[in-house]
Amino acid sequence: MYRAWATANAFAAAGWDVTVMTVPREVFTMSTGIDESLEKSIDPSIEILRVPFHSAAYENDLSTWSAFRAHAPELWNVMDARRERRAFPERTYGSWRPAMEAAAAELHHRHPVDLVLGTANPNVDFAPGLYLHSRYGVPYVMDYRDAWQLDVFSGERTASPESEVAQFEARLIENAHAVWFVNEPILRWHAELYPSSAHRFRVVANGYDESPVDADAAAPDEELVFGYVGTISAAVPVGQLLEGWIRARELSPELRSARIELWGHLNHTGIPNQSIISRLESFNANGISYHGSVAKRDIGRVYGRFDALLLVLGTGRYVTSGKVFEYAATGLPIASVHDPGNAASDVLRQHPAWFATDDLSADAIARTLMQTAEAAHAQTPSDRERTQQWAAQFQRAGQLDPRIAELREFIDQNRPA
Repeated sequence: MYRAWATANAFAAAGWDVTVMTVPREVFTMSTGIDESLEKSIDPSIEILRVPFHSAAYENDLSTWSAFRAHAPELWNVMDARRERRAFPERTYGSWRPAMEAAAAELHHRHPVDLVLGTANPNVDFAPGLYLHSRYGVPYVMDYRDAWQLDVFSGERTASPESEVAQFEARLIENAHAVWFVNEPILRWHAELYPSSAHRFRVVANGYDESPVDADAAAPDEELVFGYVGTISAAVPVGQLLEGWIRARELSPELRSARIELWGHLNHTGIPNQSIISRLESFNANGISYHGSVAKRDIGRVYGRFDALLLVLGTGRYVTSGKVFEYAATGLPIASVHDPGNAASDVLRQHPAWFATDDLSADAIARTLMQTAEAAHAQTPSDRERTQQWAAQFQRAGQLDPRIAELREFIDQNRPA
């Protein structure tokens, strides 16, 4: 969400006339939820084009279900999946393609489009760019916030070369003006799969939008608070974190009075992560509290509650996460509770107060937590300010602005006389 929001605002700030195609607002309010503070910070010059969207996965009102679906949901789901894949090879979102293409064509006739940028997933977001390119020669950019055929946790390919997904992605990449990836490992994987197109691949990393907290924040109190901010999906190793935390409190008198605060959604969808729900009682008994999601406008206040940060990520050498950059920008000590081979390690390797877990055993996590606690107590305001200065390299504008300038130059050079 932050990447899409920031990208649209960055194009508008660079003088582009921006139209954002998205679903009706109710789709978000009835499923994943919204951040109204972020919504209010959209550049007022941006036109929001709401394209009708219907998917069985978002039909939560059972009274709207047909008798067939209500009495034979599994069979109905199989048939619905086939209908969706006839439009586009992606479950849940594939049926949105015709409406998006029609809306893109109407927009182009009303106000000719110079460039299309699709950000995925869902991967059907790439369809309007290919459509306008095929019919009118409009260039398009593919912005991969994730990956379509690569499971970033396992590193396995998720679709066979003969599949509709593989064939459609190959067509998309072959015709794209540029393809953006969030880190170098994901780019390299795709470059091996599509060597003839690799010269058009770029790393456009995530970043932070503004300094999350003040450089002269108060020094830590005696009671240390570790903080986690981000989505807590099933891939996040919360069980291992709990075991390591319990072990650290057994070993360290300092940590027996410390606390962990968890902030964020309990999944990428509106359905809570049951692995977290089932552990809430154990959390409470061990000084771990869950505080819900946090709006973008309040993020500075939340970071101000912490003395150190927990970067807890699913395993995978292609995993960076967006929050790693914002974490770095706080200047706080960071405990990395994830596989050392994750791409996030490459971002933080030179961080002055970063402590990486050797593995996900309870003893290794405990050592990392104790090292981080020691650094949190020792950190001075000037130490923190120096760390923030080091992290300035990760401002999102440093990633987006050069790419937007390149695109502007390309459009201007190829504009009809």
